Amino acid sequence: MSKATPVKTTLWDPAVYIKTERDAAAYLSAAWEDGDPKLIAEVLADIARSRSLTAVAKKTGFKRKSLRWALSHNRSLKFTTVLEVMRALGLKLKVAA
Repeated sequence: MSKATPVKTTLWDPAVYIKTERDAAAYLSAAWEDGDPKLIAEVLADIARSRSLTAVAKKTGFKRKSLRWALSHNRSLKFTTVLEVMRALGLKLKVAA
């Protein structure tokens, strides 16, 4: 009987693949469609990390550590924080019927 070859895996970081405004908008739109607030926070964190969390924190007025904590997927995010982070990222919320 032969031994199975171990499979090598690496962590997948979505922030690495968010290259353009369009990438960020599509990713965030998909999270909004899902409707899970924790997923939206996690996606905002991914987008912020893709752009430099420190730079986004400065634009929002948060300290970097506070912004990271606020966007933690274990937290409930205030809607005002969502809007502030989206504004700092250059993203807008659109509503359609």
